[in-house]
Amino acid sequence: MGDRYLVGIDLGGTAIKMGICTIDGQILGELERPTPKGSYVDVLKTFRTMVDELLQGLGLTKNQLTGIGVGVPAFLDVKKGFVYEIVNLGWKNVSLKEELEKLFQLPCYVDNDANTAALGEMWLGAGRGSNELICLTIGTGIGGGLILNGHIYHGAIGMAGEIGHLPVRPVGGRPCNCGGHGCLETETSASAMVYYAKEAATKPGRLKELSDKMGTITAKDVIELAKQGDPASIQILDQVSYYLGLSLAQLANVLNPQKIIIGGGVSKAGHFLLDRVRTHFIHFAIKKIGESTEIVTAELGNQAGWLGAARLVQQRLE
Repeated sequence: MGDRYLVGIDLGGTAIKMGICTIDGQILGELERPTPKGSYVDVLKTFRTMVDELLQGLGLTKNQLTGIGVGVPAFLDVKKGFVYEIVNLGWKNVSLKEELEKLFQLPCYVDNDANTAALGEMWLGAGRGSNELICLTIGTGIGGGLILNGHIYHGAIGMAGEIGHLPVRPVGGRPCNCGGHGCLETETSASAMVYYAKEAATKPGRLKELSDKMGTITAKDVIELAKQGDPASIQILDQVSYYLGLSLAQLANVLNPQKIIIGGGVSKAGHFLLDRVRTHFIHFAIKKIGESTEIVTAELGNQAGWLGAARLVQQRLE
């Protein structure tokens, strides 16, 4: 093993995922712990405990660490590492970079968790060998990250990559928590699929039978029923695919990425979903862009966020 190591942390609303790797991405150790529900001070204490535990388990010392990167589900000032708000943790106005550097006496860097996941996929996942990427995670909501010239693109005020809030049905679309209507998130997320499945379950069919039996319907249920040929579930998946293909084509026509990476729970539908998305993408994209852009599923799963945060340290120091 080499002399210097990177620590990456992925802070989630329910869990903290952390790991140590070499500068070339060899994973040495990982940990996962529940996210404390107290103040940010409690979270920082958990960070310290986890780092100490990893170092001890690997026989390393803090002096062998190059730095620490953290991905957070927040709006923030990336340059200052200042978190404006993390809604699901109750954080407001936290100088996270400053607090981390006081705690660890090491260079520390902070970015949005969707950005660090995108960076992780570029470094060691589905985006290997590509410097121009669009990465989105489709789960309860939709997170997005843009990689341009091998680095996270933040935009003028650090909010680039809000792919989930592209308006795809501004007229007649459902309200979104961003204040808009008909955003991509309200039409293609797992939550959106459940919403439309519940609507369909008011009429006779497989979705109604499942709802009556289980009392609930999940996005996974919709995907499985669609694979079995259920017309109502196929219609929902076709609608999701249409809006995804349309939105990704709009982004690709502007950014001309090498790859578009789709992760999150909905991506587990695999080719059954991606083939539909590609059809619409090619229809709406400029011909050469449609032909040259790969649409692939993410590879790193829960490791993407912390690995991207670790990579962030190396890039910032360089």
